[in-house]
Amino acid sequence: MAKASSDRNTIDLFGKAPGRPRTQPLTRKDQLKINKRAQREKEKAQGLKRLELIIEQDLIDKLDKLCEMNGLKRAEWLTQQINKSLDKTKNTRSKK
Repeated sequence: MAKASSDRNTIDLFGKAPGRPRTQPLTRKDQLKINKRAQREKEKAQGLKRLELIIEQDLIDKLDKLCEMNGLKRAEWLTQQINKSLDKTKNTRSKK
């Protein structure tokens, strides 16, 4: 079965397979690696520093509940608490 080059109604019999064209030549694993690196660089440019904590699971559960009640992420809640603690320390020292 031949297809005439002037025929615009016939499905392309010899072309590429139907479907969405591939838009990213990298594998998903490589894409994630590149995106994570970009995220770390962006955070570094914003003056943020990564911190790793090892704490018990029950404390993590309690922290998650506190964060949920306040509508904050863990890092935001911890930052708030550190700032509150520092403010208290400054206020008690200045009163002395």
